[in-house]
Amino acid sequence: MLFNHPEFDNHEHLSFFCDAETGLKAIVAIHNTSRGPALGGCRMFPYANDEEALRDVLRLSRGMTYKSALANLDLGGGKSVIIGDPRQHKTEALLEAMGRHLESLGGRYIGAEDSGTSVPDLKIMGRHTQHVAGITDHIAFNGKPSNGDPSPTTAYGTFVGLQAAVRHKLGRGDLTGLKVAVQGLGNVGFRLAQHLKEAGAELWVTDIHQDNLQRAVDELGATAVAPEEILTLPVDVLAPCAMGAILNDRSIPTIKAAVIAGAANNLLDRPEHDAALKERGILYAPDFAINAGGIIDVFYERSGATPQTVRQHVETIGDTLTEIFRRSDESGTPTGAIANQLAEERFKKHAAASAPAPERATGTH
Repeated sequence: MLFNHPEFDNHEHLSFFCDAETGLKAIVAIHNTSRGPALGGCRMFPYANDEEALRDVLRLSRGMTYKSALANLDLGGGKSVIIGDPRQHKTEALLEAMGRHLESLGGRYIGAEDSGTSVPDLKIMGRHTQHVAGITDHIAFNGKPSNGDPSPTTAYGTFVGLQAAVRHKLGRGDLTGLKVAVQGLGNVGFRLAQHLKEAGAELWVTDIHQDNLQRAVDELGATAVAPEEILTLPVDVLAPCAMGAILNDRSIPTIKAAVIAGAANNLLDRPEHDAALKERGILYAPDFAINAGGIIDVFYERSGATPQTVRQHVETIGDTLTEIFRRSDESGTPTGAIANQLAEERFKKHAAASAPAPERATGTH
């Protein structure tokens, strides 16, 4: 039963879409729209089964509600997943079918780039819907031209958050010689590695695609390691930038890093792993706090803003994380739980502020 699913969290809407002609099988989840329309990435991934896809979209959509609230954006939380291998099954016709489905939702959900999809893919969907974002040419936070791809901003925000975590846990603002293990070298992970290299960090990296791995070795002087080694390296910081649920019963006891700060979504396999990390003295930068740069970028693309405004907003990620770490230290509550509390304060306060005022009684008694 869907309503009893362990990842169901009073989601407002869930739709399943199948198009036999193109082979499209997709799920859209809208978690909460109290702050505004649900905006979140459209992911394409070869899920092992439908249950895995459902679990992912429910978790990711909830995470987007909390991410937008923590980032103080007037957006709700949603996500969509397409079941299939983007390197084999993605076609123009399939993307157009996805666009038609997004249009049928009437603007309650706005799709954006995610793992397995790109700006060109979203533009193809945009032939059939107005409800896609991150596809407009503009000047990015760094003053460079952008085609709408939010991943550079996600990477920069993650870097800012990683600096805040290192400052809090290790007491250092200079990253020279900092040992960092980066898991996943896609659009965000590679750019994060670039920021770290420029700041003087030493890099150990892994990726399931050999070309991504070789690029990091060649261009960044990184040390390549096998995927099964990356979580257990004796480094200062572990930066997961691939898929979620990697912090679990098996991995947590083997982690040697003092800080976990990466761009991947839903890093905790279960909520209780938040406390398990704290018990081991590992500072965890909650994923939906640290990786909010992309959603900030897309928000301002839709509303219009100067690059400086976007950059300043992205840099508040460090302030938000510092507040989370401080509250965690003061209360003894794990950082993930604190991040949830802070996000709930923000979206519930917004919902209460936007609720219509009660009508005054006009009769006599």
